[in-house]
Amino acid sequence: MTVELQQGLEREQYCYLETRGRKSERPHEIEIWFAADGHTLYMLAGGRDRADWVRNLREFPQVRLRVGRVTYDGTAETIEGSEEDPVVRRMLAAKYQGWSEVQPMSRWAQESLPVAVRLSELAL
Repeated sequence: MTVELQQGLEREQYCYLETRGRKSERPHEIEIWFAADGHTLYMLAGGRDRADWVRNLREFPQVRLRVGRVTYDGTAETIEGSEEDPVVRRMLAAKYQGWSEVQPMSRWAQESLPVAVRLSELAL
């Protein structure tokens, strides 16, 4: 069962992504910029595949997200090269860098690794 992000939470500045350590299997939480569309949250990994959180979610794609005071469970995946990829880059660049169609996109927005987290349920 998928759930949608509660209305208004897309305006939050950060979400908190909890992955499971690929070696330790312990929870690891990061604060990260995000954009939301329905039941999916998107992030960009500036460190690309070198980022620990990306390496963790590739090993264990089941993640937990906290946005505001609401916590969700979800499944993460990298989406570079997909139809969502350019849309996600524009969404995040617009939200955090004031980007618009008449401007060049920042290096961060162009080169980071896009990640999607499909929300599956509210966590208790």
